[in-house]
Amino acid sequence: MTEKRTLHLYNTRTHQKEEFHPLLEEGKADFVGIYSCGPTVYRSPSIGNNRAAFTADLIRNTLKYICEYPVKAVMNITDVGHLTSDGDTGEDKLEKGAKRDGISAREVAKKYEAEFFDGLKKLNIEPFDVMCRATDHIPEQIAMVQTLIDKGYTYVIPEDGIYMDSSQVENYGELMGPNYKKRLENLNAGERVEIG
Repeated sequence: MTEKRTLHLYNTRTHQKEEFHPLLEEGKADFVGIYSCGPTVYRSPSIGNNRAAFTADLIRNTLKYICEYPVKAVMNITDVGHLTSDGDTGEDKLEKGAKRDGISAREVAKKYEAEFFDGLKKLNIEPFDVMCRATDHIPEQIAMVQTLIDKGYTYVIPEDGIYMDSSQVENYGELMGPNYKKRLENLNAGERVEIG
């Protein structure tokens, strides 16, 4: 049996280039899993949507065809529930697209999802093993939120929703770098996002 080629990736947490060791080498999995964010399908795909898909495809193909690992690649399609503001305010992007295009939100999602898939073909990007739509997994999302509630990782804003309480996560912000705790201490509420 030939030895697999090694892959080195930059680890954002340690700030070092490290050799990639999949869980299958440790006997914990039978494939290398890749999850990548896909588009919110409320308008024609942007170059950013295509860049993200291209990057995921590049990593998948490197693992699959060069390193010769069995790979399962998953990409999501956000077809509901994405608000127009990073501050969790404004209209749902699909509802806004429906008003703009004069069709239902479901039709908006189908139209722009088809455009995204057509773009993948034109870019010679193979379909991902799983392309999951948010609307197909709402019960799982509700269960995940309930788990976070049960563990005390959330807070509620009445008439608005349930939010993740990042202060409950000991190493939250670790990817910001070695001085992340000090940097988080210096953040002031309302500095980036208006307080609800």
